[in-house]
Amino acid sequence: MAPYLTLMTEQAPQRSYPLREVFNALRWLARAGAPWRLLPNDFPPWQMVYQQFRRWNDAGCFEAMVSDMRSIIRVGDGRKAQPSAVILDGRTLQSSCESGPRAGYDGYKRRRGSKVHMAVDTLGQLIALTVTPANEQERAQVKDLCEAVQQATGETVKVAWADQGYTGDEARKAAKAAGIDLQIVKLPEAKKGFVLLPRRWVVERSFGWLSRFRRLSRDFERMPQVLAGLHFVVFCILMLPKAA
Repeated sequence: MAPYLTLMTEQAPQRSYPLREVFNALRWLARAGAPWRLLPNDFPPWQMVYQQFRRWNDAGCFEAMVSDMRSIIRVGDGRKAQPSAVILDGRTLQSSCESGPRAGYDGYKRRRGSKVHMAVDTLGQLIALTVTPANEQERAQVKDLCEAVQQATGETVKVAWADQGYTGDEARKAAKAAGIDLQIVKLPEAKKGFVLLPRRWVVERSFGWLSRFRRLSRDFERMPQVLAGLHFVVFCILMLPKAA
């Protein structure tokens, strides 16, 4: 991963700590869920780790890593490098004292916080995401999410599956404008207990993967772009062993 993270030469005079140690500190923080200031002394100072993370995040390093590893994993699985279908869904994260000023109330989940709208391929690997207050409707994010998906994949996606939160003519037209056919996977009218819905379970499994990383158990970030960047960091951690 060094070529993605090296924003300057290794011999740059202002570099005081190895990039590997900075990346390891970021991985530890995502998994342990500790605040930036509580990084162990085995890692570089927290100020340096945070500043370098912001540089990487602003430069799109983690998005590029996820995109390339997704292609490698798909080709290794006997699929095309870029997907032709995606699954859309959103997860609501409880707000904290840091993210409270930009939080919204999700009446369905009965939770105040932020909502992360994600698009994954049929293997559950992240393609694109957006972060909004929890009171924002999922169908209102279809346009931005579909445009981000097409930009990340080179406009190869033709079909998107979603739950009933994405119903409506506006959502369907927004997806169609991006060249995507939005299909709603509905719950059966009569059900008892847990029902495994076709296609939709893939993104729910991706949410389960994210829940193993304590930094993403709640919205601890002041800025939404930091929360979005940490999602890409977590998927880098998850995809590295598969790509290797």
